[in-house]
Amino acid sequence: MAYKYIEGITSDVMFEAEGKDLDSMLEQASLALFDVVCQRKKVNPTKKIKIKVEGSDEKDIVYMWLSALLSESDANELFFSKFEVKVNKKGKKFVAKGVAHGEDYSSEKSGTVVKGVTYYNFKVEKTKKGFKCRVVVDI
Repeated sequence: MAYKYIEGITSDVMFEAEGKDLDSMLEQASLALFDVVCQRKKVNPTKKIKIKVEGSDEKDIVYMWLSALLSESDANELFFSKFEVKVNKKGKKFVAKGVAHGEDYSSEKSGTVVKGVTYYNFKVEKTKKGFKCRVVVDI
């Protein structure tokens, strides 16, 4: 499973994403998020935005990364379809640097407006296969 949506929450969307490491899990969570925001598979990755966030732990870096993607999408009026991210631990903090690829907003490729990432049912855990997160976004 790369990512899947979980039923049972009204007026929000919940998904789980997995990856062999924190980097690949973040990429999968980013794909899941933008499958809500837009028709991601129809979005051409012709423009790119560099993103850098810091967090105190794995949970914080996932929250900060996904929130930054939403902010950059809104500020630059872009839908994203491809993501590259690398997480490093520097001292006591985590730093995620990456690139989001996409194209300008268009009504024919729009999806559901996501207001933000929430802490409701939010979790990040290390598994035998790598990392897994559960994310709820407010729509």
